[in-house]
Amino acid sequence: MRTLWLALCALARLWPGTLAGCAEAGRCCPGRDAACFVRGWRLDRVYGTCFCDQACRLTGDCCFDYARACPARPCIVGEWSPWSGCADQCKPAARVRRRPVQQEPLNGGAPCPPLEERAGCLDYSTPQGQDCGHSFVPAFITTSAFNKERTRQAASPRWSTDTEDTGYCMEFKTESLTPHCALENRPLTRWMQYLREGYTVCVDCQPPAMNSVSLRCSGDGLDSDGNQTLHWQAIGNPRCQGTWKKVRRVDQCSCPAVHSFIFI
Repeated sequence: MRTLWLALCALARLWPGTLAGCAEAGRCCPGRDAACFVRGWRLDRVYGTCFCDQACRLTGDCCFDYARACPARPCIVGEWSPWSGCADQCKPAARVRRRPVQQEPLNGGAPCPPLEERAGCLDYSTPQGQDCGHSFVPAFITTSAFNKERTRQAASPRWSTDTEDTGYCMEFKTESLTPHCALENRPLTRWMQYLREGYTVCVDCQPPAMNSVSLRCSGDGLDSDGNQTLHWQAIGNPRCQGTWKKVRRVDQCSCPAVHSFIFI
């Protein structure tokens, strides 16, 4: 035994990396790195060149202590920031929110999820407080889920929190739409996939999209006799647009969630 120990010590002096694993060599390399190796035992119990790079899990030539010396660490992200304001006033634009990376992925850990999200928006007042944004002919729509976030006060100073009007709902039957709607798969624009020709959809008219004087939403088609073709456009993707015809006005929307939208 002593003879073997002395032989190993002599071997280690001649080749310092002979008995080293990833921990002793202090090596953990991303990707495939041909220079990230030591001499030692592999996981398959073969002695020789073993690797401490991320790709060794796939090639099967990791050093015996790779999992312990180079543990996989997933990406960790922080909380979403508040939504930004619209990039522009008085015309369709985009708002954005971001989240920071608190820990970068290491050693094959799970990659980071999307760090930025964008959604369509439309501001109805200028920085000086002037009411605007109601001069558009087509109806600008977005998912009804957006109504949970927007507030009357912030978007239009002409609306007070004491306003009693609860708005109204317009029902339309979709006539046509561009193929770009079905191609949307981003988290906040995926609702466009559910727009279909021939379906009845509900569009809620609420402040601040509702004009504070006329108490109507731009593009609501309320004056249409039902035979007139009206135009709509999805906020968040200007190429997702189409036509519909008015069915009726009701006090409350009752369409399924995937067919429920709001004027914006």
